[in-house]
Amino acid sequence: MPSAPLDIRVISIGAMEAHPLWDERSQVRTGHATTTLIRAGKTAMIVDPGLPAPIVAARLAERTNLKPEDVTHVFLTSFRPDVRRGIRAFENARWLLSEAEREAVGVPLVHQLQKAAEQHDLEQQAILEQEVALLKRCEAASDRVAPGVSLFPLHGVTPGLTGLILEQPRFTTLVCGDSIPTIEHLESGQAPKAAASVEQARQSFAEAIEIADLLILGRDNMVVNPVKRPF
Repeated sequence: MPSAPLDIRVISIGAMEAHPLWDERSQVRTGHATTTLIRAGKTAMIVDPGLPAPIVAARLAERTNLKPEDVTHVFLTSFRPDVRRGIRAFENARWLLSEAEREAVGVPLVHQLQKAAEQHDLEQQAILEQEVALLKRCEAASDRVAPGVSLFPLHGVTPGLTGLILEQPRFTTLVCGDSIPTIEHLESGQAPKAAASVEQARQSFAEAIEIADLLILGRDNMVVNPVKRPF
């Protein structure tokens, strides 16, 4: 158990660009991940800065007494663009990503960059070079990223999607990322169908609701796990 209670705060509630359980089949809104702040000892960690950098910084100021330069770590549950859109607000922080996601993303990116170079597609090459540089900046996270904060693999929606399990004296909280995007997915027991591996996504969904009392959803708020007894 951690020596001091964790401070967990949702900074910004995310949204899906098209919510399949609302019968939306094309983009209705700008998608962005739920952003969470976790304070553990001397660590101040932002998880999934999905909004543009100036907006993430403004939300941080609205919800806490911190400035972007006070953030020590950024953790990405996946490398999806709308999970990391605002990461440049935290240039002084260490950027962390699970090793599984880092490897799953890195190999295709390098191949795409090589292909763009061979085709002399300078515009695409420049975009991919920026993506590769950003990925290189992301360190492979250790299993325990802060006191009371550990990685929890939730592979499926992306090959290496990884959440965070937060240890607290009376209950356990899980940052789910896109393994459980919304309350509708949770209440209907449906893992996302738009997944790299649907079967893995279903297994991860089941493991998430098995372990946690509270869930911070990938595109929604913090909620009580409905399959757990009240605590």
